[in-house]
Amino acid sequence: MQLDHDQLHQLLALLGESDIQELKLEGDDFRLEVRRNLPAAAPVAMLHSPPAPPAAPFPVAAPPGSIPPGPSAPPPAAAASRSDLVEITAPMVATFYRAPAPGEPFFVELGARIKVGQTICILEAMKLMNELEAEVSGEVVEILVENGTPVEFGQVLMRVKPG
Repeated sequence: MQLDHDQLHQLLALLGESDIQELKLEGDDFRLEVRRNLPAAAPVAMLHSPPAPPAAPFPVAAPPGSIPPGPSAPPPAAAASRSDLVEITAPMVATFYRAPAPGEPFFVELGARIKVGQTICILEAMKLMNELEAEVSGEVVEILVENGTPVEFGQVLMRVKPG
């Protein structure tokens, strides 16, 4: 049995929408264990396989109850988006973090120059920390989300003036 990144993404998304609390899946060259709603010290997802080159983070559905209850509001509307700015959007439903850990400096500040491949924030989904890397070089002119705030798929996180 083979499991590529797309299949893994689909499996995790389906698990996020289900009531399944634990799943173990084994193939010829991998073992996947997913556990939810266990004590914080327990791993949530482990994939044991031969080392592979780092891959870009992939979207993962958030588990039920991970976003505070309340009326669901659409992502904030972009105020008259300027055509000279590039919008950096959330590739998944997650919690947005500007720093690698509490008390540490933010990855980027307003007015900062960023480069392609530079980590600009962390998106946490299902207890997995996904570093979001810049896909454009330039100056950060807007940061639209507060640290520790839940974000929706496609929500604009930052705007960058390329250059």
